[in-house]
Amino acid sequence: MTLSALEMRSHRKKNRFADYQDIITSPIAPGVSILAPAYNEGESIVQNVKSLLSLHYGKFEVIVINDGSKDQTLDKLIEAFELEITDFAYFEEIPAQPVRGIYKSKNLSYNRLVIIDKENGGKADALNAGINVSSKELLACIDVDCILSSESITRMVRPFMEETNRQVIAVGGAIGIANNCDVQDGTVTTYRAPETLLGRFQVIEYCRAFLMGRMAWTRINGLMLISGAFGFFKRDLVVEVGGYFPKTVGEDMELVVRMRRYMEERKIPHKVGFVPDPLCWTEVPEKEEVLSRQRNRWMRGTIETLQLHRLIRFNPSYGVMGTVSYPYWNVFEKMAPVLELLGLLYTLILIIVGDFSAFYFITLFIVLYLLSILVTIFSLLYEQVSYNNYKDKKDLQRLILTAFLEPMMIHPKIVYWGLSGHWDFIKGKGGWGKMIRTGFKKSEDKKNLEPNTLNSSS
Repeated sequence: MTLSALEMRSHRKKNRFADYQDIITSPIAPGVSILAPAYNEGESIVQNVKSLLSLHYGKFEVIVINDGSKDQTLDKLIEAFELEITDFAYFEEIPAQPVRGIYKSKNLSYNRLVIIDKENGGKADALNAGINVSSKELLACIDVDCILSSESITRMVRPFMEETNRQVIAVGGAIGIANNCDVQDGTVTTYRAPETLLGRFQVIEYCRAFLMGRMAWTRINGLMLISGAFGFFKRDLVVEVGGYFPKTVGEDMELVVRMRRYMEERKIPHKVGFVPDPLCWTEVPEKEEVLSRQRNRWMRGTIETLQLHRLIRFNPSYGVMGTVSYPYWNVFEKMAPVLELLGLLYTLILIIVGDFSAFYFITLFIVLYLLSILVTIFSLLYEQVSYNNYKDKKDLQRLILTAFLEPMMIHPKIVYWGLSGHWDFIKGKGGWGKMIRTGFKKSEDKKNLEPNTLNSSS
């Protein structure tokens, strides 16, 4: 908490008088290629692409990769943006599934837009195809169904321009939850806490992860993960290390670790930055069935990445990443559900053999319960002090109530889903699974909306 508080204070001081218009007009500002893979996104693809094209920045292009969609995603893009196939000289710097065609618009209003139509290969493969076509210095890898703030590019490129004595190789951004919020013209205008307990749990979880966890890791330059929904990378380095690895479901974390390994092995000073400003919003699952698949995939991706890069474990040659970050992720992320299960089994054994103290058990339970609530309340405090997004007191009261309910009602399920991720990894299960989305609507609009839009990145 102390490290994250110090980093947040430094970030706010540095940005208090920042004029981001200077970055937009600066001739030395880096160009940005926005890569947005799309699979069966026909219901919302046109509006999402228009939102991306409206971002405030001087030098950027939008590359949408149609990853073998089976719906009308490509047809709707062609019609809406007056696309025609081009004789683009496609050079495969990074291996990817075959490209069927590259489209540009006949309308000069959409001259920033490039559409790639390719065979299905999954999200990582689609991003690799987008990297092959990209022409700018920085890559912005996003989920096509996310909502980006109009200032998102300018705020994310600033860390790349600030450092002078080390290279910034990647920058992550905080992800906001748009469930039950008002969205107008591609921007969240009014924050509301989600209606469901699972939705509110993810709000406080994201506050802990982004405003506390990743801010603290940034302070000691130990960040190993950038969210796949919103991350910026140096293109030349991504190409040098071979792009995304398609055979893992945790391609975002794996790429960051591989880039850091490359820099550490060559003794090149570098940094992975993080911007905590609310710049990107996404819809999170509010049904247990969908959330369980997501958490199962996250666990499998974590295990795969740690297995692939186990050489850096406790290796001082890899600096903070090898001696602090990797051991932490191995124990507190990968092994956490296993250790909790072993602790439960050990407690049951003590009860059976009669070597059990109810007093110490209850005391320890209460201490841990209150500690978890304390950490969550601090993360909500950080959010309110820094950004004050949830202005309605009722929303804050509901989030605080969720903090008290989470350890008892939600956490056991998270542990179970983590264990199922371990088991599926052992069995060799792959794939993402389906994510059911209802779209960014106000809560009263969702009541009459059937969840018939499927977003799969298989």
